[in-house]
Amino acid sequence: MFIFALILLGVLLNAGAQLLLKAGMMQIGHFDFTLANAWPIGWKVAQNIPIISGLTLYVISVVVWLLVLSRVPVSFAYPMLSIGYILNAIAAFYLFGEPLTSLRMLGIFVIISGVYLVAQSQ
Repeated sequence: MFIFALILLGVLLNAGAQLLLKAGMMQIGHFDFTLANAWPIGWKVAQNIPIISGLTLYVISVVVWLLVLSRVPVSFAYPMLSIGYILNAIAAFYLFGEPLTSLRMLGIFVIISGVYLVAQSQ
């Protein structure tokens, strides 16, 4: 049971990182990546609290993931990361107003089914 909690913690940290990075980029806005604006955009990114927080969560999630990989086979652990797709799709719907179409819902069901099958193999 401990390993599932550790996996879930890693997934939650990773999903949270994605959401914070998205929030930060929504503050910065769309930009064209050119050599001329690499420094100004890079500076905005470096000063953006949600982006810094998201990157921090990523670092923590890597540490947690190393703990996971030290305990279970990667062929079991890695598919569990797909739970993050589900969390992010639902969170993005509520937080950012991103669409959650019937096709995406079907995809979420397929992911849930796949994670269930992988979990049964442990």
